[in-house]
Amino acid sequence: MELDPGIVLRNLPALLDGLRITGLAFLAALGVGLPLGALVCAARLRGGVWGALGQGYVAVLRAIPEMVLIFWMFYVLPPLLGVRGSGLVLGSLALGLVTSAYLAEIFRAGVQSVGRGQWEGARSLGLPARVIWTRVAIPQAARLAIPPFVNALTELLKGTTLLATIGVADLALKAYVLGAQTFRYMEFLTAIAVLYFIVIFPVARLAERVEHRLAAAMK
Repeated sequence: MELDPGIVLRNLPALLDGLRITGLAFLAALGVGLPLGALVCAARLRGGVWGALGQGYVAVLRAIPEMVLIFWMFYVLPPLLGVRGSGLVLGSLALGLVTSAYLAEIFRAGVQSVGRGQWEGARSLGLPARVIWTRVAIPQAARLAIPPFVNALTELLKGTTLLATIGVADLALKAYVLGAQTFRYMEFLTAIAVLYFIVIFPVARLAERVEHRLAAAMK
């Protein structure tokens, strides 16, 4: 079978609309996962009861497959609470919860990578806690956390394809529907692979540049 790029170009608006939905799902999930991951990280670093709760949260969400959680949020949560929610909202919430568990561990590892001597030296100078965090801890932690953080973002973006299973018209579902309508799966699946590469590759390269700049600044 020969590739027909023209059929992709003729249906490009539909694919771009799917990409827009994918972007919305990604941003919504990140909007949940980023602050929640920071809170869970803070709880784990605090220790005690809060640390145990944070550890349990991370363990549970990292053990549940994303697909199972998406199905549970979409099919079980609405009747359980007596509310309605769109697949985009509930699916993004599920992805955000899973992402928060991974980000919490990434943030925690970054903070714990800062040597104890750095903390003690900053405190001995009488620096306020805000200055210690913003000038000492976070710059050093960011250097270690950036690579796994970007990896988590790319995994989240790829994970949005799972929302097609609950009817969210993202890029993956659009490609599948167009492939079914035209019997040209090869073209459309190839097209979305290229689109995902175009989106993800620059982000990964940007992260490398930021990591190198941070490393140079720390020398």
